[in-house]
Amino acid sequence: MTLTICLAPAHTIAYPNGGGHFWVYLQWALGLRALGCDVIWLEQIDPADPVEETRRNVTILRERLARWDLANALAFTTPAGAAPPGDVATGALDFETAAQADLLLNLWHSLPAEVVRRFRRSALIDTDPGLLQTWMTNGSVKVAPHDVYFTIGETVGTPRALFPDCGLQWIYTPVPVFLPEWPAMPPEGAAAYTTVAHWWGGKFEHDGTTFWNEKRVAFLDYLELPARARVRLEVAVCLAQCFDECRQLMEPHGWRVREAWDVSSTLEAYRAYIQRSRGEFSCAKPAYVRLETAWISDRTLCYLASGRPAVVQHTGRSKFLPDGEGLFRFRSLDEAAAALCAAEADYEYHCRQARALVEEHFDARRVVARVLERALEQPLRRAV
Repeated sequence: MTLTICLAPAHTIAYPNGGGHFWVYLQWALGLRALGCDVIWLEQIDPADPVEETRRNVTILRERLARWDLANALAFTTPAGAAPPGDVATGALDFETAAQADLLLNLWHSLPAEVVRRFRRSALIDTDPGLLQTWMTNGSVKVAPHDVYFTIGETVGTPRALFPDCGLQWIYTPVPVFLPEWPAMPPEGAAAYTTVAHWWGGKFEHDGTTFWNEKRVAFLDYLELPARARVRLEVAVCLAQCFDECRQLMEPHGWRVREAWDVSSTLEAYRAYIQRSRGEFSCAKPAYVRLETAWISDRTLCYLASGRPAVVQHTGRSKFLPDGEGLFRFRSLDEAAAALCAAEADYEYHCRQARALVEEHFDARRVVARVLERALEQPLRRAV
């Protein structure tokens, strides 16, 4: 019997310029399809948003999904679980049809309980490990009850965790990468090590500790890296209002700064930007470093899958992530400079190791299959 899986992404309809953001959820959808599942893509529409803006964003969403023959699998809901207003959902599946799916695979922690409870079975995928549990504990985020809870943080719900488990059983899953869409590419000469980032993210307090959740703070300790590493370094920064501030901070130290929407606003542009890069260099948001969940970015995995080494900030001890074989994880400016030099010293070897790491641990077909097995075998754990 063919399984029907309803996939709920984190509100991609509200972020039409986020090519990288969209890839996060498309990897899951393509993995599901490769396993023979019927996929329903569930988006939430806020009736308070201007109708013309919503209509435009729906058009962009349909065009993106059409390339993978998913445009007819689109369904909409509202925060209250009702039908969307006006004609914005014309031609889409109705929510009642979506709710008949065998499983809701929810990748948005803010999906309302009124929506989640309409499904016969639901699984949450926590994509903000450590952060989500902290937000749940301090009451800033209220997650709807689900039957099963997954997380992409290796330490979440274990004795190694530096934060509460919120009374839930968390099952670790790697992030999926759909490898046919991310082939290893030959190097392109003297390209830069790049990354794509939001610059600002604010801070929050928990248990007397301040957690910064922004890349600006993360990069401050690494401003001198271009002079130390002697490779080209580039950062593409999202949100135009932060662009000038970022340039003034980083360019005097040898960084190249680009507007992220110029290089990653579509699925194709985001992939091309990664695959034309020499590799990735990126700092993690300080909260991820402090919470030590062994989190790795979906973006970093796209670099690795493309056969590009990645030099990224250490986010905790991992059972399988290396610190020097295609993937380098640094804790200081000295370690970051040394890692870039090591990657360059045997570049082709590290390109091969990067791809091999993703093939072994992050192949979407295997990752998604394991998630489905666990999600559909678990006894019901839904809160009353």
